[in-house]
Amino acid sequence: MSLTAGILAGAAGTTALDVAGYLDMVVRGRSASGLPAQAAGRLAERAGADLGSGEAADSRREGLGALLGYATGLGAGGLYGLLAGDRRVPLPLAALGLSAAAMTASVAPLIALRLTDPRDWNASSWVSDIVPHLAYGLTAAAAYDRLTRP
Repeated sequence: MSLTAGILAGAAGTTALDVAGYLDMVVRGRSASGLPAQAAGRLAERAGADLGSGEAADSRREGLGALLGYATGLGAGGLYGLLAGDRRVPLPLAALGLSAAAMTASVAPLIALRLTDPRDWNASSWVSDIVPHLAYGLTAAAAYDRLTRP
């Protein structure tokens, strides 16, 4: 049950992350990040997968980038479920832990692929990354708590 609850909580958290990110785009008029698509392209290349060329390849990279984001959110939630099990973790601690785990899991591959370096990020870039991940963590933690409450 805890793995399933964690995955479901991760899905709720991923929805919150997406909503926060899209609201940020609306409020500040910023464009979507191209990093997920770039990462998907590099990973596909390393795996020897041919994504085609031109607009079709661009679309496949964008789709794969988004799917990798969902996998990250569901995976972080599932891992939390396995680690937390039936224990009652205080909501603030669970939310911070889930936020940090999801942010690390999403940024670490980008760093490893040399697509970004957080040391070069400005304050706006940090806010654009931290706020949605906090929304993820809080939502996932609350959902997990609700799903596993006796």
